[in-house]
Amino acid sequence: MQVSSLNEVKIYSLSAGRSLPEWLSDRKKRALQKKDVDIRRRIELIQDFEMPTVSTKIKVSRDGQYIMAVGTYKPRIRCFDTYQLSQKFERCLDSEVVTFEILSDDYSKIVFLQCGRFVEFHSQHGHYYKTRIPKFGRDFSYHYPSCDLYFVGASSEVYRLNLEQGRFLNSLQTDASESNACDINPVHFLFAMGTAEGKVECWDPRTRNRVGLLDCALSSVTADTEIDGLPSVSSLKFDGALNMAVGTSTGQVLLYDLRSSNPVIVKDHHYGLPIKSIQFQHQLDLIISADCRIIKMWNKDTGKIFTSMEPEYGINDVCLYPNSGMLMTANEAPKMNIYYIPVLGPAPKWCSFLDNLTEELEENPETTVYDDYKFVTRQDLENLGLAHLIGSSLLRAYMHGFFMDIRLYHKAKMMANPFAYEEYRREKIRQKIEETRAQRVQLKKLPKVNKELALKLIEEEGEEQQVTRKRKQKNLPSLLKDDRFKVMFENPDFQVDEQSEEFRLLNPLVSKISEKRKRKLKLLEELEAQEQEEEEEPEGKASDAESSESSDDEKGWVEEVRKQRKLLRQEEKLKRQERFKEDQQTSLKPQFFEIKEGEEFRSFKDSAKKQKLMKKTLGDRLKLEEKLGTLNVCDTTVGSKQATFKLKKSEQQKKQQEAEKQHRQERKTLRRSASHLKSKRGRGRPFH
Repeated sequence: MQVSSLNEVKIYSLSAGRSLPEWLSDRKKRALQKKDVDIRRRIELIQDFEMPTVSTKIKVSRDGQYIMAVGTYKPRIRCFDTYQLSQKFERCLDSEVVTFEILSDDYSKIVFLQCGRFVEFHSQHGHYYKTRIPKFGRDFSYHYPSCDLYFVGASSEVYRLNLEQGRFLNSLQTDASESNACDINPVHFLFAMGTAEGKVECWDPRTRNRVGLLDCALSSVTADTEIDGLPSVSSLKFDGALNMAVGTSTGQVLLYDLRSSNPVIVKDHHYGLPIKSIQFQHQLDLIISADCRIIKMWNKDTGKIFTSMEPEYGINDVCLYPNSGMLMTANEAPKMNIYYIPVLGPAPKWCSFLDNLTEELEENPETTVYDDYKFVTRQDLENLGLAHLIGSSLLRAYMHGFFMDIRLYHKAKMMANPFAYEEYRREKIRQKIEETRAQRVQLKKLPKVNKELALKLIEEEGEEQQVTRKRKQKNLPSLLKDDRFKVMFENPDFQVDEQSEEFRLLNPLVSKISEKRKRKLKLLEELEAQEQEEEEEPEGKASDAESSESSDDEKGWVEEVRKQRKLLRQEEKLKRQERFKEDQQTSLKPQFFEIKEGEEFRSFKDSAKKQKLMKKTLGDRLKLEEKLGTLNVCDTTVGSKQATFKLKKSEQQKKQQEAEKQHRQERKTLRRSASHLKSKRGRGRPFH
């Protein structure tokens, strides 16, 4: 179970459990389940609460026993029984579902609006009836008093299908070119539809006449919002008899009181993505709005953010379980997410054990499996001396770096820098001492790091304060007091190097402008030294730095850049001369090289010749070998070329051949001497 907290509101993710890296193999996952008790005890609230690929819509029946979800691929509906905490049935459909509605208290009557203009009815046993509407539908609502289905879509008409008579009725003719969303008020049954032009039309189903028109596109554009095109209405939801929330395609949510044409609150998601779902939470007076990236909960009276959630995958639909703190989402992933927020309400009756479990988790905070792994970049591996492990099973490539075992990382770090802990401890002690010093009453002092930059900022702030006083504007916050830039004046790694080539070329006038600042720095340092010696505040010294320096000696940027370039060239020449002198002073020592066995050393010129030959092209090398006679190239009768060459023998092969020849000659001489002796003996022996 994953726990997140925003604005002191704890959110428990019941579907994710303890997160496991995706690249872990099944064998390693099973091994982790055996070793780790936390992974073995992770919660699977509803068994197989997922879709094969993607889930698009999710709803809860009115009795609260069944949760129904549609998704792909293949297009299907799955019904989950909360009393059994498992799947009850699954039905495959002919085409993808745009949206669906549960007409009964349980799963016995369901209507599906499909992307192929089909409207499909299902009963308890399965498929019941199928019909078709003239244009592609995008949303529909059910009017309970008259048993009418109102369909809106890629047309200016609103199609009505009466389920009691089993036939289409006269459609409602609107002024819109297309409609995206619709809803019916549960109290007085007013029908409202959101158009592609950013308007909301309200109709009375009894008289079939339009009774109101709201221009939401104009109201959604405020001074702070930035839009690229005309906002259209993407979602619509009634709350009680008088409240209505409208979501736009540009990421704004407008809360209306039906007695007024102006919105009460305009809430912007600041992502520019269309609002996909709007829900009302009555216990805390919250509105839950969601686009494909984030779910935001905010107060409907003040607009203040209560909390927010950003799932890993894109959101398609959000469903709030009635009278509880459970929230379910259909998203662009196989697994459907279940969140439990105790602040919103208690757990449902069928999982009342969640209340006790969350209390235990608050006492013992949960950690993730990623604590067992360390993310390192290629530069970190080179610093640790582990670059040779790239490509092995000890490192797993991920994004711009690698995951490695935390135990291996700690061992390598201790070997690379055994005194790292001591340095870290000293740095922490120094920070603690500086924090205690900051609590004392002190004079304004410049920081230890980037003193000139701090002095420049103080001077600019003084000038800006004078300007703002004249213009009666608000003062901007100081960079020196901003916590985001605090490290720049504390950590020596952020020290600006004014002697670097880049700094001098990009800031050619800094040297002249900063002279005045350097003099001030010297004066401040002298004052600080006197304060430390005498422990008394010195009287202010009159510095004639400002009077001595005239403001008329400013020159053009081009001349200053040229001067800086000349200075850089002179410095380079001096460096070269120093290097040349060092080279002359250094005495060359003889170097010894080891020769491999079986090879003779001739000269260094042979190796240089070989390197030159290797740099040449194949054609040039062939020409050289033709001249030497080791290669012969001739044309054949077919038109192709034939090349014959002689292999060069190494010194070891030549020695071996010479030894073999010598051995053969010795054997021949031995054979000849043996045959000569035999012939002599045959002549001297008497004949019997």
